Amino acid sequence: MGTVTFLFTDAEGSTRLLAELGDRYREVLAEHRRTLRDVLMQHGGAEVDTQGDAFLVAFSRARDAVAAAEAMRDELSGQPMQARIGVHTGEPLLTDEGYVGIDVHRGARICSVAHGGQILVSQATRELLDPELPLRDLGVHRLKDLEAPVRLFQLGYDDFPPLSTVAVTNLPVPPTALVGRERELAELKALLDEHRLLTLVGPGGSGKTRLAIQLANNSLKEFEDGVWWVPLEAVTDPELVLPSIGQALGVKDTVAHHLADKRLLLVLDCFEHVVDAAKDVGALLAATSRAKVLVTSRERLRIAGEQHYDVPPLDEVEAEALFLQRAQERDSSIEPSEVVAEICRRLDYLPLGIELAAARVGVLTPKRLLERLERRLEFLTAGPRDVPERQRTLRATIEWSHELLTAQEQRLFRRLGVFAEGFTLDAAEEVCDAKIDTLASLVDKSLVRRSEDGRLALLDTIHEFALEKLQEVGEQEGLDRRHAIFFLALVEQAEPELSGRGQHLWLDRLMKELGVGVSIGNIRKALDWLMVNDSTLALRLASALSVVWDYGGHYREGRRLLEMALDGAPSDPTLRMKGLGALAAFAYAQRDLGRAKQATEERLALAQEARDERTVALCLNSLGLIAMQEADLSRATQLLEESLSRLHAIEDQALDMVLDNLAHAEIRRSDFDRAEHLSAASLEIASKRGDSWMIEHAYWTRTVIARARTVRRGPRVGEEDGCHRAGPTGSFEPQSVSRGVRVLPRPSRSRRSGGADPGAR
Repeated sequence: MGTVTFLFTDAEGSTRLLAELGDRYREVLAEHRRTLRDVLMQHGGAEVDTQGDAFLVAFSRARDAVAAAEAMRDELSGQPMQARIGVHTGEPLLTDEGYVGIDVHRGARICSVAHGGQILVSQATRELLDPELPLRDLGVHRLKDLEAPVRLFQLGYDDFPPLSTVAVTNLPVPPTALVGRERELAELKALLDEHRLLTLVGPGGSGKTRLAIQLANNSLKEFEDGVWWVPLEAVTDPELVLPSIGQALGVKDTVAHHLADKRLLLVLDCFEHVVDAAKDVGALLAATSRAKVLVTSRERLRIAGEQHYDVPPLDEVEAEALFLQRAQERDSSIEPSEVVAEICRRLDYLPLGIELAAARVGVLTPKRLLERLERRLEFLTAGPRDVPERQRTLRATIEWSHELLTAQEQRLFRRLGVFAEGFTLDAAEEVCDAKIDTLASLVDKSLVRRSEDGRLALLDTIHEFALEKLQEVGEQEGLDRRHAIFFLALVEQAEPELSGRGQHLWLDRLMKELGVGVSIGNIRKALDWLMVNDSTLALRLASALSVVWDYGGHYREGRRLLEMALDGAPSDPTLRMKGLGALAAFAYAQRDLGRAKQATEERLALAQEARDERTVALCLNSLGLIAMQEADLSRATQLLEESLSRLHAIEDQALDMVLDNLAHAEIRRSDFDRAEHLSAASLEIASKRGDSWMIEHAYWTRTVIARARTVRRGPRVGEEDGCHRAGPTGSFEPQSVSRGVRVLPRPSRSRRSGGADPGAR
């Protein structure tokens, strides 16, 4: 339906009148109602609701409502019961129960703050009236339960006491409603209740200012002396902070003297560039007893009594809701989608970035918008003209923070751009020559974020800016090499530890550095750089990484990168043998027996030339397993027997593995007695060494034998599906279950204490 103008009336002091008039009150109330209804009939008002001495009347035209209000006031003049009157225009919903909606509530609140004989008119109604009407501007007021303030006008120039509105304030009125943030507002409210100084800290664009305004709005009723907004963006001298507070309060003496015992809240916005004035804020709080201060800043004030709150980005649901709300203002057809979700993720769920991106929907579809976000700092410009310049582009808000850094902080900040998806303190120290105090300062200034596990990171948008700065000064190539060398050393340090008790801790760290899914983590970035710039180091890193790829089941990625690294043809035969072993293992795991055999045979030739008996034995073991998969049991047994003989000659600890493999060959040949003998020997060796994984595996093999005896046959040649798998250096291990014999699953690789490569122990 269209607009409706509501007229609300409410008798002033009705409870007092009831006590004064006694039984006569009924007659006075009846006369009051008759007077109002007579006026309504004359001016075409529709009586919507009546409760006691209060009326709700609807008019189709604003001028009729105001004329009726003026007539009511005149007719009631001289009567014992006076009415306060409010007039407001809006677009309510009409239901079977009557009119509903925010405009109905707003009109009722306007009426409630008036005095008897006073007519208040909202700005929405004022805009529909004759400019010549005698309307007195009473300014902007906060009304109970309403988020946004309203400008009120009084019909006529009579003097009345101040309106009984919620609070005195000069808080700015946001043009749009806050999206989400319920959890943050609840947490902040609890902190503001407990502390006199609360600082909202966060990077540019995280929504600190908007959150502070909402928190202050929600707290209006608790500060009888007002909530005062003090914007500091234009203040360049810390000495001018106190005068700026005084100007906002309208005081002529000192701010501390004016505050004295007043119960008020000061909201100091954009404090980071005048942080040297923190001591003045501390002195102001010390000189008062009831005032509180709410600050927004990109770094803490670091004074006594400060409680800081790190403002997080929006969560995924809130970010998408914000984008959709702003985008639908330009294109109502925009709907939730995976593209919208990815746009928000690319922008780190930062409110400013999302608002700027949504503003582009007028000319770009979300899909085209996402494509352009690769260079988001250049693309996200042209924010609203009525916001500070630093908030009109994403680049500007980050540049603002960057300019406030010292030269030493700027140097470290840009160098941190060399990392991908976060870093540790030791990585920053080694790669970037970071000093812990400087790094801590960047954390305090919200340019670096610290996670609960101690890991550090730059938001993607900030990381892009840091990388640009690094490229500008020509430091990137040197830092890329230092970065690659650091992570190569880290992986090589972890490699032997992955066969010890701390394997899970190392795996956890390496998986974080590798990157999640298809994302580019530090290790992937290092490997990419080495592939182009140093083929020998690239193969070293790829080979050392094979353990991690194997544990994670990333055979396709591991094989692809090993192939690339081996194509670089490093001359070191030991290094090449290691890479070929890992490649063969991954090819075997993918059932590519041809490539597994080719890589193993090349590795065997290198090992024979180098007289590396252990590697020769492991290659023979691997070729035996390949032959078993190719259903050539005779050759498989021959190769495994030779492998066993060579390992026995050098007393190598991999004997238990080859014995177990031979046991599986005999199971296929239905020679269960010999299979059991071989498995028992494997178990004995594994038990002496304390290899818990191999012990479990030997028991599993014995279970396979027992099940096979039960059905009085073993699986026929070629019937078993993948009963062996490859370790990352080509020493293949038993795996999976037999189709021909129902067996228990093999022991999980992740529980193995002896490492991923049984031939390397």
